[in-house]
Amino acid sequence: MAENMLDMGQETTLGKVEIAPEVIEVIAGIASTEVEGVAAMRGSFATGVVEKLGKKNHGKGVKVELTNEGILVDVYVLMYFGVSIPTVAQKIQDNIRQALLTMTGLELKEINVHVVGVTFEAPKTELESI
Repeated sequence: MAENMLDMGQETTLGKVEIAPEVIEVIAGIASTEVEGVAAMRGSFATGVVEKLGKKNHGKGVKVELTNEGILVDVYVLMYFGVSIPTVAQKIQDNIRQALLTMTGLELKEINVHVVGVTFEAPKTELESI
């Protein structure tokens, strides 16, 4: 098994399937932003600069750790003011678990949601940003 790759345990006559942790980060990031009430994912300065240059980083705000006990996912989100944080956090966990199960067949040991901020701004429509 290649280093930092997750062996799917499915070896056929054609070969085996391995998934990079970055793939799990992207799936978890997209699944998180689909939940109503999530304003943004927290990312580093470098990912913010990259996004300003027109590239979208779907894995930002997600950390994946592969351990002997299983896969741990940490998600760092900003939520809109006025939403129920426990309800939105539960929906994030459910959405990530379902997306990863559907797309990869992987079961996660933990999905930890870290609320790192609250924003008062409503999302801008395309017409408002022009």
